[in-house]
Amino acid sequence: MKPQDLIGETFAGVLANKARSGLTILGIIIGIASVITLVAVGQGATASVTSSISALGSNLLVVTPGISRTAGPVSAGIGSAVTLTKADADSLSSSVPDAKAISADLSRRYQITYKGQNTNTSVIGTQPQYTEIRNVSMALGNFFTDANVTSAAKVAILGPTTRDNLFTAGSDPTGSTIRINKIDFKVIGVTVAKGGSGFTNPDDAIYIPITAAQRYLAGGQSSISDISVEATSKDTINQAQSEITAALLTRHHISDPTLADFTIINQADVTSSLSSVTRTLTLLLGAIAGISLLVGGIGIMNMMLTTVTERTREIGLRKAIGAKRGSISLQFLSESILLTCVGGIIGILLGWIAAALVTKSGYTTAKVTWWSIILAFGVSAVIGIIFGYYPARRAAKLKPIEALKYE
Repeated sequence: MKPQDLIGETFAGVLANKARSGLTILGIIIGIASVITLVAVGQGATASVTSSISALGSNLLVVTPGISRTAGPVSAGIGSAVTLTKADADSLSSSVPDAKAISADLSRRYQITYKGQNTNTSVIGTQPQYTEIRNVSMALGNFFTDANVTSAAKVAILGPTTRDNLFTAGSDPTGSTIRINKIDFKVIGVTVAKGGSGFTNPDDAIYIPITAAQRYLAGGQSSISDISVEATSKDTINQAQSEITAALLTRHHISDPTLADFTIINQADVTSSLSSVTRTLTLLLGAIAGISLLVGGIGIMNMMLTTVTERTREIGLRKAIGAKRGSISLQFLSESILLTCVGGIIGILLGWIAAALVTKSGYTTAKVTWWSIILAFGVSAVIGIIFGYYPARRAAKLKPIEALKYE
């Protein structure tokens, strides 16, 4: 059979029963669209998690107070203890050669007021190095200086969300005086929006010198919430972690590392763990959607078997006038592949549109990748071949005499 004849016969066979062909294609469309959309949601979640963690800082290590061991019947609450001080952070500058920048942080939530407006947000007492470690940049004004830390100056940097809650959205509040826990602080800048939500939203925060936080807000306490450390590079982050551990164990006079009164959170490990979880979620979503694609393939096989039965006399006539088994088999197989390819193309378009609508809704991000499109379309083509092979083979095996007698 010539290629042009095969193409003509294929389209004629598919269009012979438009309603049945349409319903069969619909199964493939739903399967392909589901795979692309759900995989896009999973990919978007992975990208969002990675982006959110990266926004917290580069090559970041966070040292938090509290016993890190878990061997005992009860482990201490990490971050709730008072085993770290600003002096600990200062000592790391000379004992951790693979640290690029170090900042002592004291974070608590307070009520903030300004001329009748109020909000409850996180107030972070920190040092100028915090901007480099946590990728904080300024939209208005300047971050406070080492001199402000030394003098415990009552100055404040607002996150954009906090600024909008207290002042007019998008306004310039520099020079204004706000009250943090009933103590006046002068606003000297606003940070660039980074995005985030909940209690970890860097846009909904206020930054003040750590010495001011300790003296005026924490009643003169010397303990801190954590120490932020930026390693010199991704390759040295684990080495920097080992150096911090050794330095603090020595400083706290602890000989047994399992009894350490601090915990180090490695950003790279957190990113890897969360990315692994989201990848597993993506595979799970893709597998669930793949079930509908499998159902669509079964629908194609069912239709093609019905078609073979309906066209038994036609098959017998063709074989009687010399049509070979391969030609008969190829014709029915091409009809199956055509159905899956048409359904695949439409499914890809609908999946892309659905992913865009999910992103536009604002609830989550859906990221369509080329590999998911190629995979979905490839699977649909394979399904067309696999589920179309048996009906095509059955048609090719019909004996001409028996086929011509079929009613």
